Amino acid sequence: MDSDDISLPNRFKTQLEIFKNNPNLDICGSWVGEFENDENEIYAYRKLPQNHDEIYKFAKTRSPLNHPSVMFKKSAVLKAKNYQKSLMTENYFLWVRMILGGARFYNIPQMLVKMRAGKSQLIRHSGLKYAINEFKVQREFYKLGFLNFYEFILNASLKFIIRLLPKSIISRIYSFLRNI
Repeated sequence: MDSDDISLPNRFKTQLEIFKNNPNLDICGSWVGEFENDENEIYAYRKLPQNHDEIYKFAKTRSPLNHPSVMFKKSAVLKAKNYQKSLMTENYFLWVRMILGGARFYNIPQMLVKMRAGKSQLIRHSGLKYAINEFKVQREFYKLGFLNFYEFILNASLKFIIRLLPKSIISRIYSFLRNI
Protein backbone atom coordinates (compact mmCIF):
# COMPACT_ATOMS: atom_id res chain seq x y z
CA MET A 1 0.00 0.00 0.00
CA ASP A 2 1.03 3.57 -0.51
CA SER A 3 0.90 5.85 2.50
CA ASP A 4 -2.27 7.54 1.22
CA ASP A 5 -4.21 4.30 0.58
CA ILE A 6 -6.75 3.36 3.23
CA SER A 7 -7.67 -0.12 4.46
CA LEU A 8 -11.25 -0.46 5.64
CA PRO A 9 -11.60 -1.55 9.28
CA ASN A 10 -12.68 -5.10 8.35
CA ARG A 11 -10.03 -5.72 5.70
CA PHE A 12 -7.54 -7.91 7.58
CA LYS A 13 -10.19 -9.87 9.45
CA THR A 14 -11.99 -10.60 6.17
CA GLN A 15 -8.83 -11.72 4.39
CA LEU A 16 -7.60 -13.84 7.30
CA GLU A 17 -10.98 -15.63 7.37
CA ILE A 18 -10.60 -16.40 3.65
CA PHE A 19 -7.16 -17.93 4.29
CA LYS A 20 -8.45 -19.86 7.32
CA ASN A 21 -11.32 -21.34 5.27
CA ASN A 22 -9.13 -22.04 2.21
CA PRO A 23 -5.79 -23.49 3.38
CA ASN A 24 -4.59 -24.08 -0.21
CA LEU A 25 -4.95 -20.39 -1.03
CA ASP A 26 -1.66 -18.50 -1.49
CA ILE A 27 -2.73 -14.95 -2.31
CA CYS A 28 -5.88 -12.96 -1.68
CA GLY A 29 -6.86 -9.50 -2.88
CA SER A 30 -10.05 -7.50 -3.08
CA TRP A 31 -11.76 -4.78 -5.02
CA VAL A 32 -10.59 -1.23 -4.37
CA GLY A 33 -12.40 2.08 -4.51
CA GLU A 34 -10.53 4.90 -6.22
CA PHE A 35 -10.56 8.48 -4.99
CA GLU A 36 -8.62 11.55 -6.03
CA ASN A 37 -8.69 13.99 -3.10
CA ASP A 38 -11.47 13.05 -0.69
CA GLU A 39 -11.42 9.42 0.45
CA ASN A 40 -15.20 9.55 0.86
CA GLU A 41 -15.73 10.44 -2.80
CA ILE A 42 -15.11 7.16 -4.62
CA TYR A 43 -15.28 7.80 -8.36
CA ALA A 44 -14.51 4.27 -9.60
CA TYR A 45 -14.17 0.71 -8.40
CA ARG A 46 -11.52 -1.72 -9.57
CA LYS A 47 -13.45 -4.95 -9.69
CA LEU A 48 -11.47 -8.03 -10.60
CA PRO A 49 -12.34 -11.69 -11.16
CA GLN A 50 -12.97 -13.68 -7.99
CA ASN A 51 -11.90 -17.28 -8.56
CA HIS A 52 -8.51 -18.68 -9.53
CA ASP A 53 -9.44 -19.86 -13.04
CA GLU A 54 -10.99 -16.49 -13.89
CA ILE A 55 -7.98 -14.70 -12.41
CA TYR A 56 -5.60 -16.85 -14.51
CA LYS A 57 -7.49 -15.96 -17.69
CA PHE A 58 -7.68 -12.25 -16.77
CA ALA A 59 -3.92 -12.17 -16.05
CA LYS A 60 -3.27 -12.88 -19.73
CA THR A 61 -4.20 -9.27 -20.49
CA ARG A 62 -4.08 -7.26 -17.25
CA SER A 63 -2.82 -7.44 -13.70
CA PRO A 64 -5.26 -9.72 -11.85
CA LEU A 65 -4.86 -8.20 -8.38
CA ASN A 66 -5.19 -4.75 -6.87
CA HIS A 67 -1.78 -4.59 -5.23
CA PRO A 68 -2.78 -2.38 -2.25
CA SER A 69 -5.37 -5.01 -1.27
CA VAL A 70 -3.09 -8.05 -1.44
CA MET A 71 -2.32 -10.44 1.40
CA PHE A 72 -0.15 -13.45 0.59
CA LYS A 73 1.76 -16.33 2.05
CA LYS A 74 5.42 -15.40 2.20
CA SER A 75 6.40 -18.91 1.13
CA ALA A 76 4.49 -18.58 -2.16
CA VAL A 77 6.20 -15.28 -2.96
CA LEU A 78 9.63 -16.68 -2.15
CA LYS A 79 8.91 -19.74 -4.31
CA ALA A 80 8.32 -17.32 -7.22
CA LYS A 81 11.69 -15.71 -6.39
CA ASN A 82 10.18 -12.64 -4.73
CA TYR A 83 9.73 -9.24 -6.34
CA GLN A 84 12.17 -8.72 -9.19
CA LYS A 85 13.25 -5.61 -10.97
CA SER A 86 10.74 -4.83 -13.68
CA LEU A 87 10.34 -1.08 -13.76
CA MET A 88 6.77 -0.10 -12.91
CA THR A 89 5.41 -3.64 -13.42
CA GLU A 90 6.99 -5.56 -10.51
CA ASN A 91 3.63 -6.59 -9.07
CA TYR A 92 2.17 -7.95 -12.30
CA PHE A 93 5.44 -9.77 -13.05
CA LEU A 94 5.31 -11.42 -9.60
CA TRP A 95 1.65 -12.46 -9.98
CA VAL A 96 2.36 -14.20 -13.29
CA ARG A 97 5.38 -16.05 -11.91
CA MET A 98 3.29 -17.12 -8.92
CA ILE A 99 0.53 -18.39 -11.22
CA LEU A 100 3.10 -20.34 -13.25
CA GLY A 101 4.51 -21.77 -10.02
CA GLY A 102 1.13 -23.14 -9.00
CA ALA A 103 0.06 -20.50 -6.47
CA ARG A 104 -3.70 -20.30 -5.86
CA PHE A 105 -5.35 -16.87 -6.15
CA TYR A 106 -8.63 -15.34 -4.93
CA ASN A 107 -10.17 -11.87 -5.02
CA ILE A 108 -12.82 -10.94 -2.45
CA PRO A 109 -15.71 -9.37 -4.37
CA GLN A 110 -16.00 -6.31 -2.16
CA MET A 111 -14.06 -3.10 -1.61
CA LEU A 112 -11.62 -3.48 1.28
CA VAL A 113 -9.22 -0.67 0.32
CA LYS A 114 -9.62 2.92 -0.81
CA MET A 115 -6.82 3.94 -3.15
CA ARG A 116 -5.74 7.39 -4.28
CA ALA A 117 -5.71 7.41 -8.06
CA GLY A 118 -6.65 10.04 -10.62
CA LYS A 119 -4.33 12.29 -12.56
CA SER A 120 -1.15 11.38 -10.70
CA GLN A 121 -1.69 7.69 -11.39
CA LEU A 122 -2.46 8.40 -15.03
CA ILE A 123 0.83 10.28 -15.40
CA ARG A 124 2.77 7.36 -13.85
CA HIS A 125 1.05 4.84 -16.18
CA SER A 126 1.65 6.59 -19.47
CA GLY A 127 4.46 7.77 -21.68
CA LEU A 128 7.25 6.15 -23.65
CA LYS A 129 9.23 4.88 -20.64
CA TYR A 130 6.19 3.07 -19.25
CA ALA A 131 5.31 1.71 -22.71
CA ILE A 132 8.81 0.28 -23.15
CA ASN A 133 8.80 -1.32 -19.71
CA GLU A 134 5.38 -2.80 -20.28
CA PHE A 135 6.57 -4.23 -23.61
CA LYS A 136 9.51 -5.84 -21.81
CA VAL A 137 7.30 -7.50 -19.21
CA GLN A 138 4.97 -8.81 -21.93
CA ARG A 139 8.03 -10.26 -23.66
CA GLU A 140 9.02 -11.94 -20.37
CA PHE A 141 5.51 -13.44 -20.08
CA TYR A 142 6.00 -14.89 -23.56
CA LYS A 143 9.47 -16.25 -22.71
CA LEU A 144 8.07 -17.84 -19.54
CA GLY A 145 5.37 -19.56 -21.62
CA PHE A 146 2.51 -17.68 -19.97
CA LEU A 147 1.52 -16.01 -23.25
CA ASN A 148 1.50 -17.61 -26.67
CA PHE A 149 2.94 -15.64 -29.59
CA TYR A 150 -0.44 -14.25 -30.67
CA GLU A 151 -1.26 -13.09 -27.10
CA PHE A 152 2.18 -11.48 -26.80
CA ILE A 153 1.88 -9.56 -30.09
CA LEU A 154 -1.66 -8.41 -29.32
CA ASN A 155 -0.88 -7.33 -25.73
CA ALA A 156 2.42 -5.68 -26.54
CA SER A 157 1.01 -3.75 -29.51
CA LEU A 158 -2.16 -2.54 -27.83
CA LYS A 159 -0.52 -1.65 -24.54
CA PHE A 160 2.37 0.18 -26.22
CA ILE A 161 0.03 2.29 -28.35
CA ILE A 162 -2.32 3.06 -25.46
CA ARG A 163 0.52 4.31 -23.24
CA LEU A 164 1.45 6.87 -25.91
CA LEU A 165 -2.06 8.29 -26.36
CA PRO A 166 -3.08 11.63 -24.85
CA LYS A 167 -3.93 11.29 -21.16
CA SER A 168 -7.55 12.30 -21.75
CA ILE A 169 -8.01 9.29 -24.03
CA ILE A 170 -6.16 6.97 -21.64
CA SER A 171 -8.50 8.16 -18.88
CA ARG A 172 -11.52 7.17 -20.98
CA ILE A 173 -10.00 3.76 -21.69
CA TYR A 174 -9.44 3.20 -17.94
CA SER A 175 -13.04 4.20 -17.23
CA PHE A 176 -14.29 1.80 -19.88
CA LEU A 177 -12.18 -1.08 -18.57
CA ARG A 178 -13.47 -0.59 -15.03
CA ASN A 179 -17.04 -0.91 -16.28
CA ILE A 180 -16.73 -4.20 -18.20
